[in-house]
Amino acid sequence: MQSKTQIITSYASQLNLGGIRELLEDIIRQAGEEKISYADFALKLFKTEVDHRGKRDLERRIKVAKLPLNHDLDDYDFSVTNGLPEPQLKQLRECMWLEQNFNLIFMGPSGVGKTRIAAGLCYDALVKGYKAYFRTIEQLIEMLKMKDITRSAGVEYKRLLKAHLVVIDDIMLFALDKQQAVALFNFVNHLHEKASFIVTTNKSPEQWVKMLDDEVIATALLDRLLYHCEVVKLSGKSYRLKNRKSIF
Repeated sequence: MQSKTQIITSYASQLNLGGIRELLEDIIRQAGEEKISYADFALKLFKTEVDHRGKRDLERRIKVAKLPLNHDLDDYDFSVTNGLPEPQLKQLRECMWLEQNFNLIFMGPSGVGKTRIAAGLCYDALVKGYKAYFRTIEQLIEMLKMKDITRSAGVEYKRLLKAHLVVIDDIMLFALDKQQAVALFNFVNHLHEKASFIVTTNKSPEQWVKMLDDEVIATALLDRLLYHCEVVKLSGKSYRLKNRKSIF
């Protein structure tokens, strides 16, 4: 004969209440120790389920965001001097700029923390409930190329169009042909003033013209990205080279 706890667990499974199902025994034990009221017990049950679903939802959104491995700015090394003071980074982490569809451009040489900071701010946005995605310029260009050809690219494209924040990492790392440049412009233009962008680049605006080989497209693209934008110029020596590891 099943115990009452087993029956409740079975009901929780049928109703897809994963949090209650997994933590029911702990909740009952704590309720007994604290001698709480029926209302408080019910509140604890529902809160457990809500917290469980919130955690699962965040995990799912982080997976879809495709963040790089190191994306939590709580572990950021502030001993590294790269031109971004700790108070400014803390202010950016509050994500108030997202409410104004503000853009951020992190510009500087390789290894100074551009990608790390961009990924961290993307993660902060996810934690706060925003729809945020991290894509390298290579991933983005490939998706734009295939969006009308494959179902997966089409789904990805529609997903990004509903974003609150899109991170484009290493933009202008390689030259774009005319078709790729037009596709990138159309994507940015579609989200202009509807969402925020974080862009990382090691190229100055003047060099964008050379990379795109089209002054008109480069100017139009920069015009939309730089409108309501904070440009953060990072400097210093490469953190990766400074802290590189050897097999010896």
